[in-house]
Amino acid sequence: MLTLTAPARSKILLNASTLLVWLAASASVAYWGLRLTSASGVPPAAPVAAPPPVVADTNAVARLLGWVPSAAPSVAAAPPPPVLATRLSLVGVVADRNTRSGAALIAIDGKPPRPYRVGGKLEEGVFLQSVVGRSATVGATLDGPALVKLEMPPMAGGAAPNLAAQPVPPGQKPQVLRQ
Repeated sequence: MLTLTAPARSKILLNASTLLVWLAASASVAYWGLRLTSASGVPPAAPVAAPPPVVADTNAVARLLGWVPSAAPSVAAAPPPPVLATRLSLVGVVADRNTRSGAALIAIDGKPPRPYRVGGKLEEGVFLQSVVGRSATVGATLDGPALVKLEMPPMAGGAAPNLAAQPVPPGQKPQVLRQ
């Protein structure tokens, strides 16, 4: 009878286990290769068509929110001058006497005033057309007729201060005019 020594037995066991590992790896590669390259009998899932977009009926939504239709729809026009005049408040003006350019500080609907240059858009369909002295002209277009002429409120005391630049004598601090 043939007897194997311990080192020979462990070498055979090591070779057999290595062979089994390689056979398992080869079988796995063959399985996935055939699986990925072969056409299966099951057809691929059909693409799902997206449902058509929902289109809201704007008139129905408007009626739901309280809109009452008028007899004849009117063309979108600029707001009437009295309504616009009550919404705008002229707070300040910086005007050039010669070129009619400048800027105005205007508050809209009681909000804090914001500066607007001549030609600037105050809101949709309302532009600052010109500034002269203590007034500003607002219109629907830059070159069209004026919708509103805004005037600054009269100053306390009735007279405007002399804002012309005066030289400051050496050694004195400039005076600050306060209203």
